[in-house]
Amino acid sequence: MIHKHAQYYFRHLKDDLPAGIVVFLVALPLCLGIALASGAPLFAGLITGLVGGLIVSWLSGSQLAISGPAAGLTVIVFNAIETLGSFQGLLVACLLAGILQLALGYLRAGIIGAFFPSAVIEGMLAAIGLILIIKQLPHATGYHGSYEGDESYMKETAHSSFVEFFDALSGVTPGAVVISAVALLLLILWGTPWFKKQKLLKLIPGPLVAVLWGVGYNFAASQFAPDWAVSSEHLVKLPISEKATDFFNNFMFPDFSYLDYLTNPQVYVVAITIAIIASLETLLSLEATDKLDPLKRIAPTNRELKAQGVGNIICGLIGGLPMTAVIVRSAASINAGGRTRVSCFTHGLFLLLSVLFFAYYLNYIPLPCLAAILLHTGYKLANPKLFSHFYYKGMSQFMPFAITVLAILFTDLLKGMAIGLGFGLFFVIKANYSAAITLVQDGMHYVLLLNKDVSFLNKALLRKFILRIEADSTVTIDASKAKFIDHDILETIEDFLSTAPDDNIGVEIIDLYGKEKIQKHEPLVVLNARG
Repeated sequence: MIHKHAQYYFRHLKDDLPAGIVVFLVALPLCLGIALASGAPLFAGLITGLVGGLIVSWLSGSQLAISGPAAGLTVIVFNAIETLGSFQGLLVACLLAGILQLALGYLRAGIIGAFFPSAVIEGMLAAIGLILIIKQLPHATGYHGSYEGDESYMKETAHSSFVEFFDALSGVTPGAVVISAVALLLLILWGTPWFKKQKLLKLIPGPLVAVLWGVGYNFAASQFAPDWAVSSEHLVKLPISEKATDFFNNFMFPDFSYLDYLTNPQVYVVAITIAIIASLETLLSLEATDKLDPLKRIAPTNRELKAQGVGNIICGLIGGLPMTAVIVRSAASINAGGRTRVSCFTHGLFLLLSVLFFAYYLNYIPLPCLAAILLHTGYKLANPKLFSHFYYKGMSQFMPFAITVLAILFTDLLKGMAIGLGFGLFFVIKANYSAAITLVQDGMHYVLLLNKDVSFLNKALLRKFILRIEADSTVTIDASKAKFIDHDILETIEDFLSTAPDDNIGVEIIDLYGKEKIQKHEPLVVLNARG
């Protein structure tokens, strides 16, 4: 069995290694920025990225989901550190949140993710794509914004994003525009059929070429045309370790010496909040990742919750931020050709090597070329063809999709998904409402069909159809296809059977319920399909 798994991963190694490098380049500034925004030590974000890549990647049920610090938890973490009085207090809450997630996994709570309609999940992906484009354009033009906003779709609203977007127009720097524009062009060219056919070029991932271009250009520009180079604030900023012990000095441990943390109810409130939001974001990201998976695999959600629980327990023990599965990084991996969990593991491995040995060199990477990679990913997620695809599917699919996109853009992920789910359920109920009962007229004969499940929600529709039946006609009430008929529906039909003779309406009933209940409606003709 182990040999078979090794063969499977080895077969996809040529795709997963380059994809892992791309995700590493994207994740690196985000890990640092999310830690900065959370009011936590910068290294805490890297620890979570390392745990997500090196450990959770192998525990996860998904081959493609990538875990790490989530922008959506920044406000919760920031407030928690303030409320609990220290980062060590947050670590205790993170540890407890992990234990809760582990319990949720064993209680099979992962099934929640399956209740989100396809149109809503696709809407979430499209919204994330649009947010990526809005948030990355400032970096692409040389506007120095916040890292934490770069993949945030939980807390920052569209209003703040659009304000930042327009502010960026006044802060354009020519060097950043050149880097991002050429990088984007390279990514587009690398995705064309001609480039894909070239054996040598196929081995080199487009995003890696974009990064090499950015580093090479900025080095040349700083030497020969300083006005066209990007400044240090637009470069990756990674803490540099002088010696190996510096790396281990950055780890921090939860402080259990103060029993106040375990007797403080606020710790449990924070832990429950982190567990619920991290689990929901993970399940939504997992559903979305499954949609993007080119091999169409379905990840076991309960196993994912257990993996996230273990990840958060480890993060709480060694000084990391709370983690979730993150759709932006997962999408970047898939977009770069990632096919298995080796891509996620590779990104964690490169994070570790970069912190230990290559921090100095990685700090030469300009943010505009990373912005181009995310712009390209954003466009793939929010492709205009996707909008037209749902439009042609009809309003019952397009409206939940479009409303989810708008709701996420103008609120946050959880509120947007809740609104989208509400509209999705409305259209499902509406479709079932119309399809549960049909009335067919042929001259003075009517056929009232009860299809599938007929609930109390269909009572108004049934009454509407009954009122259409004219006097001196005949009616067949056919319930042979109905698997369930609500008591309210039976009661409405019985009321109609009682008054039908007054209008000289002849009624025959097929398979509504037992003969003994119908015999009181003499002289009706009763047919029973089952005998």
